[in-house]
Amino acid sequence: MKQLFALLLCCQLAYAQPQPQHNLHFNTLAHSWDEAMPLGNGILGALIWEKNGHLRFSLDRADLWDLRPMKGLDRKEFSYKWVQEQVAKKDYGIVQEYFDAPYEEQAAPCKIPGGALEFDTRQWGAATSVQLDIKNAVCQVAWKNGVTLTTFVHATDPVGRFRFEHAGKDFQPLLIPPAYAGDARQAAGGSVAGDDLARLGYEQGHVNSNGQTLTYLQKGWNGFEYEIAVTWKRVAGDAIEGVWSISSHYPGEKAVRASRVAGARIQQPYAKDYTQHIRWWQQFWQQSAIRLPDSLLEKQWYLEQYKFGSVARSKSPVITLQAVWTADNGRLPPWKGDVHNDLNTQLSYWPSYSGNHLEEAQSFTNWLNKVKGTSKNYTQQYYGSSGLNVPGVQTLDGQPMGGWIQYSCSPTVSAWLAQHFYWQWKYSMDSNFLRRQAWPWIKETAAFLESVTIKNAAGQRQLPISSSPEFNDNNITAWFPQTTNYDLSLMRYAFSIAAETAGSLSLPAEAAHWKAVLHSLPPLALSPAGEMLIAPGEPYTHSHRHFSHMMSVYPLGLVRMENGEKEQAIIRNSIHLLDSIGPRGWCGYSYSWLGNMKARAWDGEGAAAALRIFAKAFCLPNSFHANGDQTKSGYSGFTYRPFTLEGNFAFAGGLQEMLLQSYAGYIHVFPAVPSSWQELSFDKLRAEGAFLVSAARSGGQVTQVTIAAEKGGKARLKLPFRTWYPSREQGVIAKELKDGFMEITFRKGGSIQLNNGYE
Repeated sequence: MKQLFALLLCCQLAYAQPQPQHNLHFNTLAHSWDEAMPLGNGILGALIWEKNGHLRFSLDRADLWDLRPMKGLDRKEFSYKWVQEQVAKKDYGIVQEYFDAPYEEQAAPCKIPGGALEFDTRQWGAATSVQLDIKNAVCQVAWKNGVTLTTFVHATDPVGRFRFEHAGKDFQPLLIPPAYAGDARQAAGGSVAGDDLARLGYEQGHVNSNGQTLTYLQKGWNGFEYEIAVTWKRVAGDAIEGVWSISSHYPGEKAVRASRVAGARIQQPYAKDYTQHIRWWQQFWQQSAIRLPDSLLEKQWYLEQYKFGSVARSKSPVITLQAVWTADNGRLPPWKGDVHNDLNTQLSYWPSYSGNHLEEAQSFTNWLNKVKGTSKNYTQQYYGSSGLNVPGVQTLDGQPMGGWIQYSCSPTVSAWLAQHFYWQWKYSMDSNFLRRQAWPWIKETAAFLESVTIKNAAGQRQLPISSSPEFNDNNITAWFPQTTNYDLSLMRYAFSIAAETAGSLSLPAEAAHWKAVLHSLPPLALSPAGEMLIAPGEPYTHSHRHFSHMMSVYPLGLVRMENGEKEQAIIRNSIHLLDSIGPRGWCGYSYSWLGNMKARAWDGEGAAAALRIFAKAFCLPNSFHANGDQTKSGYSGFTYRPFTLEGNFAFAGGLQEMLLQSYAGYIHVFPAVPSSWQELSFDKLRAEGAFLVSAARSGGQVTQVTIAAEKGGKARLKLPFRTWYPSREQGVIAKELKDGFMEITFRKGGSIQLNNGYE
């Protein structure tokens, strides 16, 4: 019996690695950039599609930015205190004029596109097969006349490679620059549609040709410039191999020119690059796997993992709204392609922790530390305070961008970002990371919040004015005189983890101080029916895309099913209210977030339903999240299609929450799966405490659980079966059973495999 279960699990997990059915496959090339086949490596990106009879590679680089300061944010009025005064006077129009309007009116700062490669395919006939092989991160295209293309963005190096077979003698790539020339004085296009590129005021760059090499140099703002280079050669038979690269050049920073990179790389065998590239992706896919009876959700999860692997590296820039896939439509990307910290950036990293991709997740914390000095300057400028806060909307170098100042300058942004430092520590148990990165960030955030809050008449700590993204948009009514549940939840969380991390570092005085500050905060605001309010006296009465008033449920986990009937009722009542008011004001990411919350509420059917709606109604054919309901089936009042990534990655996080939870101090396998899911498994999802967990379910019963201790220590498992026996045990110091839980003490590298005893 033991051997049978082991064989069954091995078969299940082998199946769960990316399979052909998880790939994207079409009979024609996309005719829109946002439906193209995406390739990327965290710094470079490409979109493969067709435009006007030409095969088109939309080329991008994560650090191509126009970093001019946002107009008006250097005014003396740019301060939290001044905003409070205008709110008190009910003279809010001037705030909107100074600090909200420039975001819509000014073209920059913003992310900018790179350019495009085109190949005239009109003589090749129609494309007959277009496939994105996500296991190997390779796009393959075949045309009617027998021409084939294989292309990839190298997993670790700043180059893209392509190889054509049977392309003929007249092969000639075209390097297409973005249309920066034009009238810089034209009207603003708005943050959703994006401004015309001409509004940036650049002098149009030129393409230079030298044999089988093309280069393009574009000068940007204040000495910034970037270069694109493509070079190619004929090889044995009638094959053509090529390399492209993009380099960015900021004043005072050294960077190798793209022309030099491409020129050197074309000398390296294509097969060598291909092998190196495949090896990285093989390692990536070995980190975790799932198998589900729901083919739609399973495929979407693998596509999200693929996209995450395409946009995140530990040393790459933070994941912005579109990351390395900036719009290729002659306009700036939706919402300027910026760093949106009132939701978007945080959601983009949700799947990385339990998904066992901590190295890639470090792109977030590494970037936050890189721009920390800029954030502290902003904290002093806007709040007149020491400690640490972060702009809610940022440029690549960390500068504030304004726009809807309630959220772009919210006092609790750094508290939400602190969760990612905390998660990186809890899931890795890296003591060096705790001491050098997590604790300084958390401590300085807590110090800022202590300094910016005041005591009310009841002696409770509160903010002078508070908001809840993005209720009441940017109106004066979006400011609340009492602390919202959003801000309160984040303050409670920040002080709580400050106390915990101080205790872990043996700093008892610090821990005691932050516990005392935590206890000075008021409780969450609830309705008479036990539903979470937006703020005291402000119920959730209309459909809204941002569930900010429910942060305590997810992602913060302050209100938990594990804490008993009272908190269970709050969670269920609050989610029921969301459902009963309906989704008219929701976006795609709302369904992803709802899936996470329903998983935390142990509602497997509800979580799966929310995630299915996201996958079928809010994603374009290439799996890109388009924000609006593309089916026009009533899942949202929004039917537009601006592409952003946070909904995609939050979806993956929600599915992982259905399979494994560990935030409450114990490992809970399959906490929220539908009863109809009889056969499923997951491999090496990561639990807090640096434990890698695998589990299988067959015939509706959990058959096996495996726990591997990366760092050693104690793991507490909620037993998913009445009787059990260990089929493998290594480095286990002790096991103790109590009240349906097993506490296992591991040595570093220890593991245990438990099987259902069926008794």
